Amino acid sequence: MQLFEKIPNNVNLSQDKKLLRALEKWQPNYLKWWSDAGPADYQVDEIYLRTAISVDAKGWAHFDYVKMPDYKWGIFLTPPEHDRRIGFGDFFGNPAWQEVPGEFRNQLRRIIVTQGDTEPASVEQQRLLCDSAPSQYDCRNLFQVNVEEGRHLWAMVYLLHAYFGRDGREEADELLERRSGYTDKPRILSTFNEPIEDWLSFYMFTMFTDRDGKYQLLALAESGFDPLARTTRFMLTEEAHHMFVGETGVGRVIQRACELMKSDKNEDARAQGGIGLDLIQKYVNFWYSSSLDLFGGEISSNAAEYFAAGLKGREHEEKFEDHVALNATYHVPVYEDGRVTDREVPLRNAMNEVLRDAYIDDNQRGVDRWNKIIADQGVNFTVKLPHRRFNRAMGIYRGHHFDPEGNPISKETWERRKYDWLPTESDKTYVKSLMLPVLERGKMAHWIAKPERGIKGQPIDFEYIRRV
Repeated sequence: MQLFEKIPNNVNLSQDKKLLRALEKWQPNYLKWWSDAGPADYQVDEIYLRTAISVDAKGWAHFDYVKMPDYKWGIFLTPPEHDRRIGFGDFFGNPAWQEVPGEFRNQLRRIIVTQGDTEPASVEQQRLLCDSAPSQYDCRNLFQVNVEEGRHLWAMVYLLHAYFGRDGREEADELLERRSGYTDKPRILSTFNEPIEDWLSFYMFTMFTDRDGKYQLLALAESGFDPLARTTRFMLTEEAHHMFVGETGVGRVIQRACELMKSDKNEDARAQGGIGLDLIQKYVNFWYSSSLDLFGGEISSNAAEYFAAGLKGREHEEKFEDHVALNATYHVPVYEDGRVTDREVPLRNAMNEVLRDAYIDDNQRGVDRWNKIIADQGVNFTVKLPHRRFNRAMGIYRGHHFDPEGNPISKETWERRKYDWLPTESDKTYVKSLMLPVLERGKMAHWIAKPERGIKGQPIDFEYIRRV
């Protein structure tokens, strides 16, 4: 088998025998991980998938039937920019690094490992969903997300192997040893240890958690370490589809809820076998607040150090006027002495919050589109994002309690009311009870509306999965 058939790449892998041997040694372990922790079924079936075979306009999205274990998990970086300069921080204007700067080696490795750890984690979280897919269309989308998360893992592993020596190889091995939800070797970030046992959670995850991934990648795409910037820029081309799956998936559940409400004398979607809007709101509250934690602390010395060093910037750094941010400040609401007050903090220390603000605005646009679906159906309900202080396990609001509007509440009130806002075990059991597979071509589960269109111009009843 030719090299490109085994590991498609545009990093001239054939000329680097040491790196090639290292990746060829890692590849069987990756395939074993895929077999053990990837989708639980459909491994011998042909799936209509998008595969990146090059970085040009035609090559990054090649559609064909593929058996998932044969998917070409390639290594692709966007083409280099001539004389690229570092765009922010203390080294603003200096040539971008083509090798790891020694003084920032540990920080860079930590950033890459943390990003890399999220990629296989989500595949593990979604392992069993294929057995309850609401349609062929949705099942195919799940597999598309899974194989691309696997490719993103390859992207991070390439950086570890190519630029971090033995330490990098050991870190790459450990990425395959940790498992989502394992007690002894869990994934690094808590959200990636949450179980995803139903499709509503999957859509919420791809709407909110993958959108966090988008903003983390946008920040890394500005990195002064050029290989990291070019790697993440290419990853972003694939990430948009994951958020599309989430936003449109939730939107279709909402649309069906509205249709079922209108068919019920009590406007009760659940009585008609659907998922009510109030329950959808609870899932929004949980997954959105959990995803907010992924940005890290609101006031963070790590964020300041990463920005100063030119390792991790802001999304679309070019839109900001001050790329050094040495003397600027940022207002961060803090909770002190039983009340919320504004604190002015050095901007570099607030970089996580700058990124989180952009993330919140982006999510709100998606929620606005959901509410348009509800309004078009003539239903009186509004989906809302809970306040950023609600249900936080990280940062300055951790250990305090707030209602969905962000108002401080006592621990007793929180304990008494938290399941007014978050899914109960009974809620989850009900949602899971609806998760019965529907895989006839063009058919949909009762609780979700059809998509507006199929994949890559194909009809909705296209044969997205050819079972053996």
